Amino acid sequence: MADFASARNDDYTRPFSRQRITAAPEVDTAGMALDEYSGTALAATSMEHLQDARARNVNVNVPYEQMHAPVAGPQHPLIKDHGIRNSRAGHVEDYNINTYHFDDQYSTFNSLGYGAAPEGTHYVGDDAAFDEHKGEGTTALANRLKKKKTAEERAADAERRRQLQASADPGATWSLNVRQPWALKEAKVSELTDEQKEFMATYQKEKEELGGTAKGEAPTAKSHFHGKEEVDYAGRSWIEPPKDKHKENDYAFLPKRHIHTWSGHSKGVNAIRFFPQHGHLLLSAGLDGKIKIWDVFNSGKCMRDYLGFTKGVKGIEFSNDGKRFLSTSYDRIIKLWDTETGQVITTLGEGKMWFVAKFHPDADKQNVVLAGCSDKKVYQWDMNTGDLVQEYDYHLGAVNTITFVDEGRRFVTTSDDKTIRVWEYGIPVQIKYIADPSMHSIPAVTLNPNNQWFIGQSLDNQILTYSTKDRFRQNRKKTFKGHTIAGYACRPNFSPDGRYVISGDGEGRCWFWDWKSTKSFRTIKAHDGVCIDTEWHPLESSKVATAGWDGLIKYWD
Repeated sequence: MADFASARNDDYTRPFSRQRITAAPEVDTAGMALDEYSGTALAATSMEHLQDARARNVNVNVPYEQMHAPVAGPQHPLIKDHGIRNSRAGHVEDYNINTYHFDDQYSTFNSLGYGAAPEGTHYVGDDAAFDEHKGEGTTALANRLKKKKTAEERAADAERRRQLQASADPGATWSLNVRQPWALKEAKVSELTDEQKEFMATYQKEKEELGGTAKGEAPTAKSHFHGKEEVDYAGRSWIEPPKDKHKENDYAFLPKRHIHTWSGHSKGVNAIRFFPQHGHLLLSAGLDGKIKIWDVFNSGKCMRDYLGFTKGVKGIEFSNDGKRFLSTSYDRIIKLWDTETGQVITTLGEGKMWFVAKFHPDADKQNVVLAGCSDKKVYQWDMNTGDLVQEYDYHLGAVNTITFVDEGRRFVTTSDDKTIRVWEYGIPVQIKYIADPSMHSIPAVTLNPNNQWFIGQSLDNQILTYSTKDRFRQNRKKTFKGHTIAGYACRPNFSPDGRYVISGDGEGRCWFWDWKSTKSFRTIKAHDGVCIDTEWHPLESSKVATAGWDGLIKYWD
C-alpha cells in the first residue's frame, strides 16, 4: 500500500511536459527565394503554378497585390453571384461594364464603325463615321429618329407605299412597313433570283394541288378515286369487305419475309390503320399532308386519296364500321371524313393543336368524339349537333393519347407532364392519378385484345404495362426492352391473339416480344428511317404492316 502511494506521489510530483506539434504544412523551398519576393521569371512561374485552378493546396502565402487583384477578362455568362466571393487565392472582386452600355457600344461599333474604348477616355474605329454622326450611339440615334414626322415625310412614305403596291415584284412587299429607326439608308428592293422564282412557282403549284388559296385560309378538301369502279356489278361499294375472306387461324405467327411495299407519300408516313375487323383496306397518313387508302388483298394499289391539309397529318382513327374516320393534322384542325366518297363531314377544333382524336367504342355512341389538345385539355363533342359537350382539364401538359377501358365507361389519358390519369366517361373529374419521379412521358398507348391490360411506349426505351382494373397498377414483370425509341412516338401493338407485342424503333427496326416471358423473339430491319407505326392484320394472323419516315409502308409475312 505504501509502495502504491509513493508511486502515485511520484507521478504527481513529476514535472509535466507537452509535446511540441507543428501545424504548418511542409513546403519544399528548393529553388525558391524566401527572403523576399521579386519579379523574376522564376518567381512569376512559381506564382502561376501555385495559383493554378486545378491545384488543391496553396503551399505559400500569396502576396497582397496578387490576392486582391481584380479578375481580368469578360464576365462569365453563367455566374450569377457577382461581387466579392472567396477563392483559394483569397478574396476576388469582379469589375465589369454595365450591360446596357456594353450592348449600346457593341451595336454602335458593328453598325456605325466606331465605339467607346473600354477605358472610357476616347473613341476607336472609323473617324469619318464618328464625325458624320457626331459620336452618337445607336440608342441615342434611334431615339432622335423617333421624333414626330413632318407632313412632307408622311407624304413621302405614302408615295413609297403606292409605288411598292403597284410593283409586280412579289419580293417587294416585305418593305411596306414603315422604315425603322435603325434603317439609316433607304431600303433597296431586291429582285428574286432564278432559283427563288423557280421555288415560288413550285410552291404555288403544290398549294394549288392541295386546294390552298391565300396564306392563312383553310385549303379546300378534295378526294380522288383511283380504282376501276366505285361499285361492282352487284351495286356494292368498293369499301365493302370481300365475302370469301375469313380468319385463318386463332394463333398468330411471326412474319419472316417482306412481300409488298406501298409507296405514294412524298414524305414520311406517320400512321397506318387496317380497316376494322376485315383488314382489306389500309389507311395511311403522311407528313406530306395527304391521307391514302390502299387495297390489301387484290391489286395493292391506292384506291383513294384524301387531300385537305397543307401540313403533315398527325393521326387517323376509323369508326367501328370503317365508313368514317377522323384525322388530326399540324394544320390545327380535326376533320371527319367519309371513307367511301372522300367528303369532309365536319371539322372540329379549328385553331388548336390536336395530338389525338378517338371515337367512343360503343356502337350506340359513335357520334361521340374525344380529342387531346396541346392546351392540356381533353374535349368531347357530339357529332350529331356539333356541340362541345365536356372538357376534362387536369393535365399539366399536352395530352398525347386517349384509351377507352372498362367497356367504354372509363378512359385513360397520357400527357407530356409524365403522368397517367384515369377518367370516368362524362364526368370531368379524374378518378386515378399515376405519377412517379422515375416516370417518362408516354406518347403512344395500345389496349390488349382481352381488354385487361394496356401498354405504353415510355421514352426511356421501355414498353410499360398497366392493368385496366380498378387499381390501374403497373405490372413490372411485363416490361419490354431492347429497342431505342427515345424521342419518337413509336406506337406499340399486339397480335390478334395477344401472344406477341410488336413495336418499331428510332433505327428503323421492328421488334417482336413474347407477352408471357417478355423476351425478344425477332427483330426485322424494316425501314431506313424511323419505324413509327406497326399494325397486325386482323384476319391473316401472320402478316404485319409497318410504316416509316422513309415514306414507305411495308407488308411482311
